[in-house]
Amino acid sequence: MPENRQNLADALSRWEDATLTPTLSRFPERKSQFETSSGIEMERLFLPRDSAADYLTSLGFPGEFPFTRGVQPTMYRGRFWTMRQYAGFGTAAESNERYRYLIAQGQTGLSVAFDLPTQIGYDADHPLAFGEVGKVGVAISSMADMETLLDGIPLDKVSVSMTINAPAAILLAMVIGVAAKQGVDQKQLRGTVQNDILKEYVARGTYIFPPQPSMRLITDLFRYCGECVPKWNTISISGYHIREAGSTAVQEVAFTLADGMAYVRAALDAGLDIDEFAGQLSFFFNAHNNFLEEVAKFRAARRLWARIMRDRFGAKDPRSWSLRFHTQTGGSTLTAQQPENNIVRVTVQALAAVLGGTQSLHTNSMDEALALPSEKAVQIALRTQQILAHESGVADTIDPLAGSYAIEMLTDEIEARAEAYIDRIEAMGGAVRAVEEGYIQREIQESAYRAQQAIERKQDIVVGLNRFQVDEEPAEDLLRVDVAAQEAQIARVEAVRSGRDQPRVDALLRQIEAAAQQPDAPLMPLFVEAVQAYCTLGEICGVLRKVFGEYQAPSLL
Repeated sequence: MPENRQNLADALSRWEDATLTPTLSRFPERKSQFETSSGIEMERLFLPRDSAADYLTSLGFPGEFPFTRGVQPTMYRGRFWTMRQYAGFGTAAESNERYRYLIAQGQTGLSVAFDLPTQIGYDADHPLAFGEVGKVGVAISSMADMETLLDGIPLDKVSVSMTINAPAAILLAMVIGVAAKQGVDQKQLRGTVQNDILKEYVARGTYIFPPQPSMRLITDLFRYCGECVPKWNTISISGYHIREAGSTAVQEVAFTLADGMAYVRAALDAGLDIDEFAGQLSFFFNAHNNFLEEVAKFRAARRLWARIMRDRFGAKDPRSWSLRFHTQTGGSTLTAQQPENNIVRVTVQALAAVLGGTQSLHTNSMDEALALPSEKAVQIALRTQQILAHESGVADTIDPLAGSYAIEMLTDEIEARAEAYIDRIEAMGGAVRAVEEGYIQREIQESAYRAQQAIERKQDIVVGLNRFQVDEEPAEDLLRVDVAAQEAQIARVEAVRSGRDQPRVDALLRQIEAAAQQPDAPLMPLFVEAVQAYCTLGEICGVLRKVFGEYQAPSLL
């Protein structure tokens, strides 16, 4: 083998002297090397390793440790990824209509977007909710709204993913309450709550409570679902928003897995057994533009998480080692200019997610840089997934890019660089401490600044934005949320309050307040009982605000 390696090196040298160097001299403006968003150098030509056995040792097989090639032995040969379209706007009735449309078009799982008042625990009639009700998602103030949102959707057959964090436990309690009214046992419910508060502090901003009580709510949800809702994914540890805030691919992996480690530790500190809850953890990643780097990123994240769970935490169950994830194409990559170009961007990103082995996928709509997506744009986005699944052939074999010299180098490099970041965060005391000190926030901000500079200097080309521009007419046929939605939602909240058993509501809110004051008291069973009595989201969060306080972001100057 060393002799073969020397022969290969000699052949490469001859090729460079005879062919490559003369060619490059004719194109001096072309770089001989390129870098990914994470600063990883891409060589002119990648060479094979010493032997095929090197690949087999590092890769393993699909469905087996370290899961580089996928978490299922058959991957898409067994079943396609779940096709979701993130949707929600206006009132619960309007969003329900969109969900029924998407299911009729072939979507296989719901993905619910909530408006900002819901995400930060305010009812529609709160003064701070004014002007935001139903704007960037659906308004949910009570279980009555959740009943309307899920009307006609069989919860024993359709999985429900909810992008909700600070009040995640309360929204899940509402789903459990609706399921009970449908006659569906909560043990049969399938879905996910994002429930990832740490990334809210560093990237997204829809936090309510300080880190420590927030972590308590998360582990309380872990415990409840482990006992009562075993098919539910109790957290979707999100790198998506970290990437949207401006991180590199390496930082996305590192900070997401560091957050995951913090949640595992919090659950262990609360007395949970790792192999009883780890199988319900899931992840949420971004699919960005650099195709090869993105494929490698997903493979590296799987391998790194498997080693973390087995070697650092001592998990014994292989399900605890496997990183299962949902992917959404990169919203921050979409342009308002020439929005039809976004169809191409989304296709490339979705292909990277599929070749990277995602379990679930949302494809952004072409008009999302301008407004909430129209029905036509959503249909095109869903059809993109269906064409990849049924026409492209990329799902016909498992991990088809494995063994590519470039892919394997990138996978190794992303894993090593992400692990180095994780080690630095661990040395600081873990992700919670790193968030409190502003370390992760600063790293993301610096990367975002460098990326923006590269675009403004035209070092990175964004088609239609800083090159290849055209004169355009203002976009038409955009979805606009009727201002009447706010008035309708306020009226609905008032009707719920006037029609419920108020003494029971008052008693349940007092019970929640008393339980919140006791560090080890379970809260989730009380949330389920409270929403079924039509306590509102704002009322429950108001009680928790009173006990826990509200988080104030540190200055990073």
